[in-house]
Amino acid sequence: MIVLAIDPGYERLGLAVIEKNKGKEILLYSDCFTTSAKENFEKRLFIIGQKVRRVIKEWKPQAVAIEKLYLATNQKTVMRVSETRGVLLYEAASAHISVTEFTPLQIKIAITSYGRAGKAQITEMVKKLIVFPNKKTTDDEFDAVAVGLTFFAHHRDLSTH
Repeated sequence: MIVLAIDPGYERLGLAVIEKNKGKEILLYSDCFTTSAKENFEKRLFIIGQKVRRVIKEWKPQAVAIEKLYLATNQKTVMRVSETRGVLLYEAASAHISVTEFTPLQIKIAITSYGRAGKAQITEMVKKLIVFPNKKTTDDEFDAVAVGLTFFAHHRDLSTH
């Protein structure tokens, strides 16, 4: 099974395509896709939608996993990320791909078994759980991979019942 995992954002969008084959998760692709603050927000949303559509077309995932938005202090950022998530959910629905959403707490528990894990702890565990290509990898990519690994941890739980 192939999953497209997304760490949503409008300035930086973490993307990861992970395949689970014979019980092993393999990272097929990851990227931190950025949009320019010089573009108006509507254009940025359009560009994000195009990028995700291309990734879906190229990798043909059977599922999309995305991080749920949590409350933040900056309301403008929350609204903009919410709108970005709407574009991402639209692209998945347009491709007839089911979406599973995970809270930050669910991701932390799945990756580190500790709900108060910090970014550094999550990144270190992700590096132990999956092989990364020899390229500079951003925090947003690690976060997307963590979302994808959470999907497979959740999927594993469902298959045991």
